[in-house]
Amino acid sequence: MARGGVAIDEQDLERELLRKSVGALSATRHHCADCGRTPLIGEALHVYAGPVTVCELCRPLRREAPERSERVRHSEYGHAVRVRRRLAI
Repeated sequence: MARGGVAIDEQDLERELLRKSVGALSATRHHCADCGRTPLIGEALHVYAGPVTVCELCRPLRREAPERSERVRHSEYGHAVRVRRRLAI
């Protein structure tokens, strides 16, 4: 039973939800300012003034040295369960 809104096909709904989730993921990830490529996990990402980020493949195209370089981490970095020692009371 429709609730008075626009009727939408199940496949159209799936497609729209997929587009929305892909858009949300792409908004939060890093990409190269020169080639637009998304670096892989473990790859170095070089940060220049601006902040402009450049991948390892495009780094040789720039003459100046980067301000810093950082590794691309997976999305759950820092969320791992850690074993902690119990202190004797």
